[in-house]
Amino acid sequence: MRILRELQALSQNELAKICCIPQSMISAIENDRVRMGVERAKVFARALKCHPAVLVFPGWDVSIESAA
Repeated sequence: MRILRELQALSQNELAKICCIPQSMISAIENDRVRMGVERAKVFARALKCHPAVLVFPGWDVSIESAA
């Protein structure tokens, strides 16, 4: 999420205002102290103009991982 946020020149505070989620929660998510979860991913995805799966599964490699 940090990369997408920074590519769009948004600070954590700006994203927090857009999403109505505390900046401290954004920091915790970006620093792997809190899991994002699907519902928060949907909120962030709207703000960052991406699909929620990009945020929920950032390291997914189709050639290695199995969906089953």
